[in-house]
Amino acid sequence: MFGFLCSKRLPLLKTRTTQLGFLHQNDFFTVKSFSSLKLSDSTQQKEHSFTVSYLINSCGLSPQSAILALQRVHFENPEKPDSVLNLLKENGFTKTHISKLVRLCPQLLVSDIEKTLLPKIEFFRSKGASSSDLPMILSSNPLLLARSLNNYIIPSYDFLKSLLLVDHKVLTTFKRSSLVDIANNMVPNISLLRQLGVPHSVICSFVMNNPRIAFNKHTRFVEAVNKVKEMGFDPLKTAFVIAIHVVSIIKQPIPESKLELYKRWGWSKDIALLAFKRQPHCMLLSEEKITKAMDFFVNKMGCSGADIARYPLVLSFSLEKRIIPRCSVFQILLAKGLLKNDLSPSTFLKYSERYFLEKFVIKFQDDIPQLLDVYRGKTNLLEIGS
Repeated sequence: MFGFLCSKRLPLLKTRTTQLGFLHQNDFFTVKSFSSLKLSDSTQQKEHSFTVSYLINSCGLSPQSAILALQRVHFENPEKPDSVLNLLKENGFTKTHISKLVRLCPQLLVSDIEKTLLPKIEFFRSKGASSSDLPMILSSNPLLLARSLNNYIIPSYDFLKSLLLVDHKVLTTFKRSSLVDIANNMVPNISLLRQLGVPHSVICSFVMNNPRIAFNKHTRFVEAVNKVKEMGFDPLKTAFVIAIHVVSIIKQPIPESKLELYKRWGWSKDIALLAFKRQPHCMLLSEEKITKAMDFFVNKMGCSGADIARYPLVLSFSLEKRIIPRCSVFQILLAKGLLKNDLSPSTFLKYSERYFLEKFVIKFQDDIPQLLDVYRGKTNLLEIGS
């Protein structure tokens, strides 16, 4: 019986070995090098060889990407793909843009220019897309060129325009977004935020900066919203949509790995939750960044973990460009008695650059001439006497 089954199974495997050299097994496949492809038909072999060479030499694909692209496109001569590439180049696409576009959607090389590609390019041009905007929009989301202009692109654009009001904001959103289901995801997600009372300005900012999350599958979006509501976030505040973003990415408010890391610096679960509610992005920071920042604040500046939890935004600042320079100025001013003792390093860090320079560097330059050099890293803190 076993021999009989094997004899039946072997022809099946052979028939599933495609002419491109892919052996499918349990929905996985292995890609062989192009030199090892065995094509029974010499005409087809020549056609595939030409396609791979064109994808590598004219479109900038790697050999492996070119072989993978054969599953979706092949052509016998360069006439149609050349015309497509010329159209893209005329509209500001660089070699990098073209390579990305073709790698993600190789079938565009055989698209009809007049019926498929040009109308979509002209549509975005009519909305104010510049020669730099257009390549970014389409190379980031190449399937836009394959979707219906009338049934998908225009309705999506019109909905976003009704929300964002200004064309350039809509174009910015298209640069950052992927394909979405308008009726089942985009519209109901925005409707849900409105029902909860999220301010229009907050919704607009959320859509522009995080369109992939804002237009996530509606069931997943609802799950994230419910988690955020259960944690007590106020829909009237910006932190509400930031928390939705974080929960959508990590699937839980406080990952165990992050909680364990913060516990090393004195945070309890309640303190971590408080920090998350004040600054949800603190749960997206890498463990390395958290460790370095906490080490500096606790061991160099003498802050407690609870102090940082009150202003968790400071963990996201650059240690070299913001935290160390400002804390150096802070220590000097404090030592000279030029600052109030109740001013914390965390508060010191959150000011804008312009405000900080005016109020804490330029203001005290007559008292401490080297202060600006300390801030710029040109003078060591230890070189200034008390």
